[in-house]
Amino acid sequence: MHKLYYKYDSKKGRYRRYTPSRHERWWIYTRRFLLGTGSGIGAFLLLSILVQSPRERELIDKNNALEAQYDVLDKRLDLAYDILDKLQQRDDNLYRVILQADPIAPAIRQAGYNGTNRYEALADMPKKKLLIHTTKKLDILEKQLYIESKSMDDIVADLKQQDEKIKCVPAIQPVSNRDLKYTASGYGWRTDPIYGTRKFHKGMDFSAKIGTDIYATGNGKITFVGWKSGYGRCVIVDHGFDYETLYAHMSKTKVHRGQKVVRGQIIGLVGSSGKSTGPHLHYEVHYKNHIMNPVNYYFMDLNAEDYDKMIDIAANHGKVMD
Repeated sequence: MHKLYYKYDSKKGRYRRYTPSRHERWWIYTRRFLLGTGSGIGAFLLLSILVQSPRERELIDKNNALEAQYDVLDKRLDLAYDILDKLQQRDDNLYRVILQADPIAPAIRQAGYNGTNRYEALADMPKKKLLIHTTKKLDILEKQLYIESKSMDDIVADLKQQDEKIKCVPAIQPVSNRDLKYTASGYGWRTDPIYGTRKFHKGMDFSAKIGTDIYATGNGKITFVGWKSGYGRCVIVDHGFDYETLYAHMSKTKVHRGQKVVRGQIIGLVGSSGKSTGPHLHYEVHYKNHIMNPVNYYFMDLNAEDYDKMIDIAANHGKVMD
């Protein structure tokens, strides 16, 4: 049975039944199809926006869980950085100070991966900023841990050398001076006894009779025996570990260049050679090519009370002898 169609006749003012042509029927069917299809697509899109599918809900949940995991990882990385920072401070300010080793340069500790695009592969991944940020922190932490691990290896190696180092570090007075009566003048600015001008006194003077024994203050190797301008007849000992000692104004030397000596071995006799106002020994301690105050290196000879006395005597400005 065919569907009936009616059309309004404006001249007669009423609807009349009519049979549409084939073209009109095709257009009617096409219009209904397009309208139905459009309505269906619109409803589907609206539902897809307003209502999440189980798959979408699963992906969102996974994404939220992943962000939470990265947040936890980021906090754990911060905690690890705090622990590493404490280790680095202890390394630089305790271990290396005790061992008299140079601290690791900040540029080495904080070096990153400049000049290399290590994170290019992460640029196309979801949450790339979070992923790259966390990966960078992890890479830097890994590198700093490696540097600190190597530092600890160096410290262990230095500790193994300490027994030998303790034997070599200049740690006694260069003349027998337990009652401190031979201490003349110490390290610092003094009035030159000959020229009367202020001059920096680079070592410590010990007044003693000519022929008094002079001792090597630590194990080492003789690197110089001879005459030096101002110092007169002198001996220089290389103790290793960046330490060197100088003994000046001798009357006689008892060692030769290249000879190995041990702490307490006689290396010469007190005299008054070179620029000197009387018999005495001028003694210097050098560390890493810097002239140090010798008074800090008598820890094997003096107790605390004697050390304080030595400080007072060494500060005397009136008895500098060279």
